Amino acid sequence: MTEPKGSAALVRGLGTWDGALLTIGSIVGTGIFITTADMARVLPHTGLILLVWLAGGLLTLAGALTYGELGAMYPRAGGLYHYIREAYGPLWGFLYGWTAFLVIMSGGIAALGVAFGEYLGSFLPFFSTGNVLLAVPLGSWTWKVSGGQVAAALAILALTAVNHLGLKEGAWVQNALTVIKIGSIALFAALGLLVPAKVVPDLYGPVAHVPGGLLAAFGISMIAALWTYDGWYGLTCSAGEVRDPGRNLPRGLIFGTAAVVLLYMLLNLVYVRTLDMAAMAATPRIAETAAAVLFGPGAARLISLAVLISTFGCLSSTILYSSRIYLPMAEDGLFFRSLARVDPRRRTPVACLWAQTAWALVLTFSGSYSQLYTYVIFASVIFHAMIAAAVFILRRRRPDLPRPYRTWGYPVVPALFILACLLLIGNTLKESPVESLLGLGLVALGLPAYVVFRRRNAPSGAS
Repeated sequence: MTEPKGSAALVRGLGTWDGALLTIGSIVGTGIFITTADMARVLPHTGLILLVWLAGGLLTLAGALTYGELGAMYPRAGGLYHYIREAYGPLWGFLYGWTAFLVIMSGGIAALGVAFGEYLGSFLPFFSTGNVLLAVPLGSWTWKVSGGQVAAALAILALTAVNHLGLKEGAWVQNALTVIKIGSIALFAALGLLVPAKVVPDLYGPVAHVPGGLLAAFGISMIAALWTYDGWYGLTCSAGEVRDPGRNLPRGLIFGTAAVVLLYMLLNLVYVRTLDMAAMAATPRIAETAAAVLFGPGAARLISLAVLISTFGCLSSTILYSSRIYLPMAEDGLFFRSLARVDPRRRTPVACLWAQTAWALVLTFSGSYSQLYTYVIFASVIFHAMIAAAVFILRRRRPDLPRPYRTWGYPVVPALFILACLLLIGNTLKESPVESLLGLGLVALGLPAYVVFRRRNAPSGAS
């Protein structure tokens, strides 16, 4: 299977180590430093919170094991777009790429950028999201620009410029930031587990009354955990730049995901040995609170700095891998043709990089990224279920296609991942029906766009 012209111009410069670091960098942002406190407010039981993190990690690892087969089969830039297109046709591939550009990836970049600004503001108050620099009344609504949005824009532009320079430069910055964040988390976890526990975790005691029911609380907490693990598939989008992808891509994907599961479990063990359930539920930033209890206020500031670096690193990874989704779409005539250009000297998809950044900046300054992202969570899980099901479809439809790596535990592992996605789809629809349907509406907006791109880019003389 030949590479499209633009994709073939990319340089295969990522090995297993780079792939694992890209995977870790794509997952670890701000969530692990905050999310456990959110869980404690809806699921007040230490043992069940740890179980949620373990279950979420194992399901994410199941996804990595499943996607590894698809990535090794189709080692091209764009990853998830290819898997959906090959299994379900170009329309579904376009709808995924459309939603990724419109909200999933660009909105995620905007959200990470503003989170970076929020933490930067604790060191440099000018960049705080609470520092309003401009307020423009627009009828009943006021458009505001904060220091946090300015910091977000500067970070997004700087990292896009680095990735513009070349894969080597982008990977070097991303790897360095990821090594720093891994070291910070590992050091805090090790020190936190070495000192005597401040509280004795109640792992097996009875569960207090939970408003709405224990099952619903567990489901809500599981959603929070899985979104903290989100980004694990990032390496598949950069598959066109992985050396020996049949070997290095699955290894990078699986090793990176497994490392994050281990780090997350260790960090949560520190939380539950340091804070009781009431204290966890009361704090907005659990990592900083735990560090302050264990080692004093100076340690809390160091954790805040670690979160700042972690967020910047996650932003770097996301910009790198997500820009590769739109290149094959453009090559297939399903997006703007101008985005099918790879810089011949730098060997990077510069048009895709800057188009993605331009839209992410619009979302950043509009302030709408958070609401839009909430809307597409439902659709995003549907796409993941479809991609996992593609393993079954393609094994039946394309049995002779080379598979350098086959999903470990097939068919149980991909089936469990699909089942988990279906349960999340049902739970999200039940808990947030309006947002879920609005998210599907955003996906459906791609239908007329698909028709326009097909007609505009149809070969001359085609009907």
